[in-house]
Amino acid sequence: MGKTIMYAAMSADGYVARTDGDIGPLFDWFGNGPIAWNWLGGEMRTNQASKDFIQTVYSDIGAMVVGRYVFDQTNGWDGQAVAGDHVFVVTHEPPRTWEYADTAPFTFVTGGVESAIAQAREVAGDRIVDVAAGNVGGQALRLGVIDQVVMNVVPVVFGDGRPFFGSAAGEVTLANPSLVAQGDGVTHLLYDVPRSAKI
Repeated sequence: MGKTIMYAAMSADGYVARTDGDIGPLFDWFGNGPIAWNWLGGEMRTNQASKDFIQTVYSDIGAMVVGRYVFDQTNGWDGQAVAGDHVFVVTHEPPRTWEYADTAPFTFVTGGVESAIAQAREVAGDRIVDVAAGNVGGQALRLGVIDQVVMNVVPVVFGDGRPFFGSAAGEVTLANPSLVAQGDGVTHLLYDVPRSAKI
């Protein structure tokens, strides 16, 4: 079975978006470097350190797990799985109308985060399951079903917003970073989640 990672860009004070959902400059580093390369079907421009980090950590994605908020903010990426073969959306209620519902590789999961990740693991097999940071990622971490936490820390302070680890209560101790890379306008950190931290 492949790894399950929690992944996102975040502000220096720990937010994946502003309170209104605006991401500000959190992904500017995708296009501000000297090296052009392809990732997830699009062109990136980063420095070599960012390229190496992403290709090491975030490759061979089999499936994604996101919350309803991310789905609504992106309109489900217009029915495309932006990473992996399938997207599992954790929601209390599936959308009643969505123009891509009959063709998109999306499953709306009403049984909670653990159910969504279990279904994603079935699809991903030996590949990675990518869980979006925020409330869904934070719940998954505290449930003990995350193997690694990937933070792409951007040097901006929002002051308030949507926390990287969501609002769920509970303490989890991570290992020291096993990989650190300095990009242009971003610092990449990879943390393993110790077995003792998992339920």
